[in-house]
Amino acid sequence: MSSTFPLGPFTVRRIGFGAMQLPGPGVFGPPRDHDQAIAVLRRAVELGVDHIDTAQIYGPDVANELIREALHPYPENLKLVSKVGGRRDEHANWLPAQDPDDLRRDIETNLRTLGVDRLAAVNLRIFGPDDGGDAYEPGLFGRQLDAMIAARDEGLIAGIGLSNITRQHLEVALEHTEIVCVQNAYNLAERRSQPVLDLCTERGIAFVPFFPLGSAFFPDNPVLGHPAIKKAATELGRTPAQIALAWTLNVAPNVLLIPGTSSVAHLEENMAVADIELPADLEI
Repeated sequence: MSSTFPLGPFTVRRIGFGAMQLPGPGVFGPPRDHDQAIAVLRRAVELGVDHIDTAQIYGPDVANELIREALHPYPENLKLVSKVGGRRDEHANWLPAQDPDDLRRDIETNLRTLGVDRLAAVNLRIFGPDDGGDAYEPGLFGRQLDAMIAARDEGLIAGIGLSNITRQHLEVALEHTEIVCVQNAYNLAERRSQPVLDLCTERGIAFVPFFPLGSAFFPDNPVLGHPAIKKAATELGRTPAQIALAWTLNVAPNVLLIPGTSSVAHLEENMAVADIELPADLEI
């Protein structure tokens, strides 16, 4: 299986870095250890990461500011991807910001805080009932797509991505424009996005699973404790997290991993999963 995959007009390594864990607890406020956060970002690039996923709402502002402090001026091959569609309040709540004007404003804010003229891609993050991502509002979604297409045509972003979507969202979007990536929750215990992944695979679209180890907000999850994962980890001398990431990477050739961490040691473990050969009898 190839170690790279297209992200729109670019080709990136299939293991990147997600900046969500760099801010403080609950993805809110400054990092617990500023110098460590900077070290993680610099080490990621040293290890060959050429795709960093971020968002203005991580902090808010914090993740983007750390990325700029650590890496600007950016390596020529580094592709920065962000997302729009949400905001945070003073109590750290995650709230929708779905109007087309919100999307445009947030794209421009990402560009400014990251210190770039163009982003490799920006994901439109959909909010549905209870934020389950299962709502499709044709009128609103059409206007949102128009705003994203305008930003791309003006050169602010190189590609349009979608996040937290249903297969219907993707099918409709593809009737209007090219989609370069999709970010949905996906791991061995949460596969409701399988129809979306299947369509992405069919159409050659990068699928970027978030929460590949289970939700960071709910530590008690069945991913790392899965018996098959624990057994394979023991047999191969790896951590359960490494086995779970390797499993996700091998689900389809268009999967791009963006595991996040605020620890250099965990970063190095995450980057070492590409060469893991999972047991042929691994059943999950």
